[in-house]
Amino acid sequence: MTSPSPFPPGATVADVGEFGLIAEFVQRFEQGPAVFVGPGDDGAVLRAPRGHVVVSTDLLVENRHFRRDWATAHDIGRRAAAQNLSDINAMGGRATGLTVGLALPPDLPAQWVVELADGIAEEAALVGASVIGGDLTRGTEVVIAVTVLGQCEVAPVLRSGARPGDVVAIAGRQGWAAAGLAVLGRGFRSPRSVVTAHQRPEPPYDAGPAAAKAGATSMIDISDGLVADAGHVASRSGVLIDLLTSAFPLDEPLIAVGAALGADPMSFVLGGGEDHPLVATFPAGTDLPDGFRVIGSVSAPGDAGPGVTVDGEAYGGVPGHTHF
Repeated sequence: MTSPSPFPPGATVADVGEFGLIAEFVQRFEQGPAVFVGPGDDGAVLRAPRGHVVVSTDLLVENRHFRRDWATAHDIGRRAAAQNLSDINAMGGRATGLTVGLALPPDLPAQWVVELADGIAEEAALVGASVIGGDLTRGTEVVIAVTVLGQCEVAPVLRSGARPGDVVAIAGRQGWAAAGLAVLGRGFRSPRSVVTAHQRPEPPYDAGPAAAKAGATSMIDISDGLVADAGHVASRSGVLIDLLTSAFPLDEPLIAVGAALGADPMSFVLGGGEDHPLVATFPAGTDLPDGFRVIGSVSAPGDAGPGVTVDGEAYGGVPGHTHF
């Protein structure tokens, strides 16, 4: 929910100034019980009574990872937090604290920044995490850098643990954000359901800890593309992963977008990212946690070495997003 503007109408970042903006930004972040020292000192301190501390960082750069004409500041904030919280989820942990670094053009409306803060706070609240600090500087475009810290109560689940004979399972929606991006890229705003999926992903935050407790051997969140990210698990684990398209009944919005754009809707599922579902491997016969369903299998690599196949064949489509 967006807060009313604390600034005069039309006020920019330069008008408000660094410290005035920081003061409005940080007061939107309630501090949870894991926070010993929050914003305002040289560093923040989190309590870690047991288990392991997990840390991850992501960047979002304007006009590469988001566009202000495609999403509200609130939605961009939700998305910036979600993609970082999902990394902790993929380790089998739960996020407790985030720091946020911002580079901002001086003519950016100040209200845009506080609406961004509201979105970050709202998403972080879904897992009980607190924004505990950050930094602010001048830039030629908006850059959002989020570092997230969390805890794993059991051993963290790595990408390197998949073994031949495991099953591959997914929790969460896949392909919808990619379809939404394709729609926006053509200048359209419908189907609204896929556009919303791109603007505001919904990671399955309870699935990571549940998978870890159920004995997942490896896990990853799908941020760049299903085939590409499964490939990271295959490479780190030294295995072959086979994905089954039959495990992905195509929803009507994906079919509609494919038909409108002349694209195979399955390409959104196999090569799309940014929905942030979890893909995990489990020993065969494992009672999968709620929300997970089997989408493939793990076997020993053949002559071509570790990798990913689709329905037993090499995948000829785009496996996922590349940054360079």
